[in-house]
Amino acid sequence: MTDPSIANFGASRWAPRAFDPIPSLPPITAADAAPILPGIDLWDCWPLAHDTGATVVHRGRTWWFFLGAPALPDPAERHGLARIRLLSHGDDGWRDHGPALPDGLNPGQREWAGSAMLNADGATVTLFYTVAGRRDGPPSFEQRLYAAQARLADDGLTDWQAPREVVAADGVRYLLDRQEIAHPQPGTIKAFRDPAWFRDPVTGLAHIVFTASAGWNNDPHNGVIGIATRGAAGWVLGDPLIEAIGVNNELERPCVVHRDGRYYLFWSTQRHTFAPDTPAGPNGLYGAVADRLTGPWHPVNGSGLVAANPAGEPTQSYSWWVTGEDDVWSFIDYWGMAGRTLTDHPALVRQQFGGTPAPVFRLRYIGDRVDIAD
Repeated sequence: MTDPSIANFGASRWAPRAFDPIPSLPPITAADAAPILPGIDLWDCWPLAHDTGATVVHRGRTWWFFLGAPALPDPAERHGLARIRLLSHGDDGWRDHGPALPDGLNPGQREWAGSAMLNADGATVTLFYTVAGRRDGPPSFEQRLYAAQARLADDGLTDWQAPREVVAADGVRYLLDRQEIAHPQPGTIKAFRDPAWFRDPVTGLAHIVFTASAGWNNDPHNGVIGIATRGAAGWVLGDPLIEAIGVNNELERPCVVHRDGRYYLFWSTQRHTFAPDTPAGPNGLYGAVADRLTGPWHPVNGSGLVAANPAGEPTQSYSWWVTGEDDVWSFIDYWGMAGRTLTDHPALVRQQFGGTPAPVFRLRYIGDRVDIAD
């Protein structure tokens, strides 16, 4: 029999048997769904953070990166136009600073999610992000991990340097796929995206974790979470941390925090990305815990589920991000559906899409448990 630790490159397996009880979030209200930037849909977000993970406060404001696109009749089309947008928040509320990256700087067709870190000099910012497609190529869902550096000014970011590729999929551990498909089914896209910075306070090493697909297994549901580590000669691709082969296709927006001597790795996923013959969890925030960054990783709360949309509103929010202060941010997806479907009520496609930040909640850590704080 093949040693499973060799067959999956040592990745810890996530294969939950049940999701009960389900820790639910409160229903989103019309007041919650008021847009902070009318005419622009905003979704996946992350803060400018110190390399410790603590959120940066600059000029009395926190600084946030969102994926943004014009509010289209069908919000599902936003992914094809996505750019990273910079906003800041202070006592006077939100301010919009426009596209984070200058026009023409991105080597791809679209800008997808990542993370951002204020360097030790306190003046320069490194943006890690996903380049989707190639600027001069055919439409594709190919994903590459890039970093770009800029200077933090009083009113945003300036003096951008050319983006550079951090690490590339090797086609062995991580699927290498150009995905030149025009209209993929939701939840079927293969992944090499969502780079999230983490400096290990124990070793001092800098890492990024990211969403990927297994390169050694062609199951339609072969999601993994990968890692790369920065060394003297640059970034080096590492073995995957968690795999969900035969279970789930997308372990999205992974991020790591270190609490009480232990490592907590979080990700987002949706019910429709689970394999049809496995227990399907809700759209929610999931997590695992380990004594070392390299694992082994064990699901928190037994199943891995940390927080979920309420049963009556299963699509109300998505794409959760855990900050260094243990606050959890996400965006409002399809809220207030009250049992209605988009198929039966097509007007709701635009009407009930939030496209704005969801209410923030906080986490509490107790060993192998991670709960929504009261």
